[in-house]
Amino acid sequence: MPPYQPHGIVEPPPQPGQVRDRWSSAGRLLGDERLQWLEVLLDEAFVIPGTRIRFGIDGIIGLVPGLGDVLAGILSLLIPLAAWVRGVPYVTLVRMLTNVSIGLLIGAIPFVGDGFLIFWKANRRNYRLLTRSIAEPHRHTWRDWAFLFLLGLCIALVFAIPVLLLVWLVAKLAVWHPLG
Repeated sequence: MPPYQPHGIVEPPPQPGQVRDRWSSAGRLLGDERLQWLEVLLDEAFVIPGTRIRFGIDGIIGLVPGLGDVLAGILSLLIPLAAWVRGVPYVTLVRMLTNVSIGLLIGAIPFVGDGFLIFWKANRRNYRLLTRSIAEPHRHTWRDWAFLFLLGLCIALVFAIPVLLLVWLVAKLAVWHPLG
């Protein structure tokens, strides 16, 4: 009896001395056509009538509190997984995971987050990063580094602002009511 193959994929039996590994199977299961189909399903499958605004099931299942965001996040990890299997540079993988994380964090906010997901489209961004990286390896990694640098700078500012406000407040209180 031949081994089970999902979705009708039939692999030829291994030749003598040939080892069948999971990475070759994963490469077929995570091929361009399937990943593009996943990207469209998650981010662009539907159109709001009378507009050019497209959304996918990512925005719909996100409406289910808790479970919807987790399920959407798991599905969104398939494109970065495929990129890792294909050998995309790590900086691009970090950028892809950052796109998913931003979608998950903001998407967790009820209703507002789901509206954000309609416009953020992390899966489309990640699919484009994957295809760009495969088509021209290492050519665009400076963009990935720039994106991550700017994101880190924004996060540093978010944390620095309360600290600076606290220092300012303590300085004002010390001038207003000197100790001793």
